[in-house]
Amino acid sequence: MDRRISGSTQLLGLIGDPVAHSLSPAMHNAALAAMGEDYCYVPFPVAAERLAVAVAGLAAIGVRGFNVTIPHKQAILPLLSQVEARAAAVGAVNTVYALPEGGWGGTNTDIDGFVQPLLGLEKGIPTLILGSGGAARAAIQGCLELGLGPVRVAGRSPEKLRALQQTWPQVETLSWAELDRHLAETRLLVNTTPVGMHKPGSLAELSPLSWEQLRLLPAGATVYDLVYVPDPTPLLRMAAELGHTPIGGLEMLIHQGAKALSLWLGGKLVPVEVMRQAARQQLAQIGDPNS
Repeated sequence: MDRRISGSTQLLGLIGDPVAHSLSPAMHNAALAAMGEDYCYVPFPVAAERLAVAVAGLAAIGVRGFNVTIPHKQAILPLLSQVEARAAAVGAVNTVYALPEGGWGGTNTDIDGFVQPLLGLEKGIPTLILGSGGAARAAIQGCLELGLGPVRVAGRSPEKLRALQQTWPQVETLSWAELDRHLAETRLLVNTTPVGMHKPGSLAELSPLSWEQLRLLPAGATVYDLVYVPDPTPLLRMAAELGHTPIGGLEMLIHQGAKALSLWLGGKLVPVEVMRQAARQQLAQIGDPNS
């Protein structure tokens, strides 16, 4: 479809710092074109100290909604008129929408993106989440909404682990040294750490778990790595070789975007496959995103 900006074209966007690497503009604009919607999705680089004025400015020019990425997912909460309960529980917003009465509402479609590849799993399976940061919080909420459990979280920061347990008392927290004794019963393993990410500097050939640890998982376990560059990550390559089911993080990115776009468009069905193809094409071109 020939995309043209007209006098009636409406704006959607992304705020963060940086945003130049993001796959979101390619995904969203491809979907909008396929749907014939007169919208344009634009990345806006916003430094932390300019967040409040940027959010006010987006409202002033009539932006219909926007995504939020690092470093603003927590800082934006007090700037919103309403925050959905699940986003408040996670303590982060990644999708903002204009309210009919004015102001902004916030939600967290990272949770929706996270759960989408897991919808076929049976309830009540033992789950182990690696990491205790913001991505882990979305993963915990998603696992609990799916009825998975027991849910355990292993991390290296006692302070962050304590904070997780305060938010979700039903979740068991483990030091990194304690995780091995739970691997034999773990049916779903989720990596929310950046280990394995392809970046200059380089954790790219590392895995958060060793061959020996992955061999402790029961046969046919599901291993979900939220890192999506490289594809597959070292963790997923090893998991596949051991006969486990690998899930890459690109699916989470695609589905969180699809959920956000549907929300902005009043619940319309969004062409997920178009977004997937656009994301993969963009990945092939830029090679080293980290969104």
